[in-house]
Amino acid sequence: MEHRDSDFNILLATDSYKVTHYKQYPPNTSKVYSYFECRETRTEPTKNRKVKYDKTVFYGLQYILHKYLKGKVVTPEKIQEAKEVYREHFQDDVFNEKGWTYILEKYDGHLPIEIKAVPEGSVIPRGNVLFTVESTDPECYWLTNWVELLSKATCYTRQV
Repeated sequence: MEHRDSDFNILLATDSYKVTHYKQYPPNTSKVYSYFECRETRTEPTKNRKVKYDKTVFYGLQYILHKYLKGKVVTPEKIQEAKEVYREHFQDDVFNEKGWTYILEKYDGHLPIEIKAVPEGSVIPRGNVLFTVESTDPECYWLTNWVELLSKATCYTRQV
């Protein structure tokens, strides 16, 4: 079994702009659904929508889930660390301390999310969904895109 990195802080594993997303959703938002796909990209600026490879092999998500998202990933220490880092970074209190504390208290630091994916090793045409992420708690609607970014940034695809 893979040893989980206890020093990893998921609360710090995001782009800066996502830290304030929870404030930007419309009132009464309760569900956010995100997906990851291998988009079509241009190989040369002059070639419109032409790509070198039209398929990808999807792999690595299970490793990421077990290493970084499984079990108790939110702790009081990680909340405090994130609060301090973001306070310094933004020079303001924009961190969603209330939301992360809710996850700590209600779920003992386990993430209330559901991830669905194509089987690892699948060869998938570009432009198709490889996995989806959604929160299972309406109070944590904002968590979906936070986790989606980590999964997307660390999951692997190989062009074929």
